[in-house]
Amino acid sequence: MVLSEVYAKAMEAELRALGAVASEALLVGGVEEIPGIRRVASDAGLRLALGGTLTSLNVRMAASWLQHCEDNRLTSETTSSAWHEWASAVPKPEQLNRQPMTDAEVIAFIKEELGAQPGVSRTRLLRILRDSGRACEQSRFATLFKRIMGDQ
Repeated sequence: MVLSEVYAKAMEAELRALGAVASEALLVGGVEEIPGIRRVASDAGLRLALGGTLTSLNVRMAASWLQHCEDNRLTSETTSSAWHEWASAVPKPEQLNRQPMTDAEVIAFIKEELGAQPGVSRTRLLRILRDSGRACEQSRFATLFKRIMGDQ
């Protein structure tokens, strides 16, 4: 199972019931250890190695776990050891000391970049902004981008 903290909390009773009867169960993400279920806690430090956003990190962690199943057993000590050895060896979190921006600054950035790169994607623009040392939350950026695109 791959669950966010919110879903794991909502499913707590079901997860505990599963842990009581499961012979082999794996939870990637979640909120807490549950007897009878092997849990791989979310680790934001793996985002750089696994790519993508934090929102979908648990899914990419699960895929990595499956790649480390050396003995075809999802919850074996061999698999767990192989994955944890890999996870402890990969580069850890980026230090994000980005400069916060006002809505007006983000809008000015979007307009400037769209003028220089017509047709550039919203995702690419957000990456350019963040790579320049500035900060804007993904959904806020999307809202502002849509507002600009609607104005054009």
